[in-house]
Amino acid sequence: MVSRSPSTTKPSWLKVRAPGGERYVDIKHRLRRLSLNTVCEEAQCPNIGECWGGGTATIMLMGDICTRGCRFCAVTSGKPARLDPNEPENVANAIAEMQLDYVVLTSVNRDDLPDGGAEHYAQAVEAIKRRTPTILVEVLTPDFQGDPRAIARLCAAKPDVFAHNVETVQRLQRYVRDARATYGQSLGVLDMARKFAALSNHRMLTKTSVMVGCGEDASEVLETMLDLRRIDVDVITFGQYLRPTPKHLPVSRFVSPEEFSHYQKTAEELGFRYCASGPLVRSSYRAGEYFIRSMLQNPPT
Repeated sequence: MVSRSPSTTKPSWLKVRAPGGERYVDIKHRLRRLSLNTVCEEAQCPNIGECWGGGTATIMLMGDICTRGCRFCAVTSGKPARLDPNEPENVANAIAEMQLDYVVLTSVNRDDLPDGGAEHYAQAVEAIKRRTPTILVEVLTPDFQGDPRAIARLCAAKPDVFAHNVETVQRLQRYVRDARATYGQSLGVLDMARKFAALSNHRMLTKTSVMVGCGEDASEVLETMLDLRRIDVDVITFGQYLRPTPKHLPVSRFVSPEEFSHYQKTAEELGFRYCASGPLVRSSYRAGEYFIRSMLQNPPT
């Protein structure tokens, strides 16, 4: 049984300023004009102003309707539309126009597609790299139902970072995520991505994210970190789960900034290349800054 806190009042450390600034406004207007979806908006990310203002955006491919229904996620579930074959080139052109330094490509789950949308993802990465060779591209992927062919195809497009989120500790997977998403499958995706990149001698980081405040305890978080280090995941982030609506998973507790600092210190001691850990951190939080700093200080081998 998952314990739940009787308090629903957010503590002071979860308050953020309303987004604004010249670059934020410019990116917002361009996204509207170009009809691009962003997970920043769909998932109600609290850091949208900071990331857009810093030149990082997370573009959501393959529409905004997900075939799964995870209890934590604000993205709409249902029957998605057909893929737009022009989307990869359109996204590449839009990103070039926005003059982004770093882009994160993510998507809804597309279990209706034979490859889960991996080919579409790969085409988008390749189009972006052709159009803007200097840009850094992170892919934040679904699990593609653990299909090695799908993961190999996306890795062949040579993203700079391959991210896939385990989301929570092993015990809470069925409580938090859709039944089609499993802890072992997520670990397998990250392991395969690293191995496929190594086979092609491509320098690529692997990355994952864990929400806390769902009912886990510190020992389970540590075990999750150990599992991820066993498969040489490079990057981990920790953030507070925030309930999008009353229909979603309740918050078990609000984790203190001190506990987040402890998780970051532990992750660094375990050998993660870098760790972003804080109440408002999300999987692609200030992705460009952290990636660049990590690459400069500790280039992957």
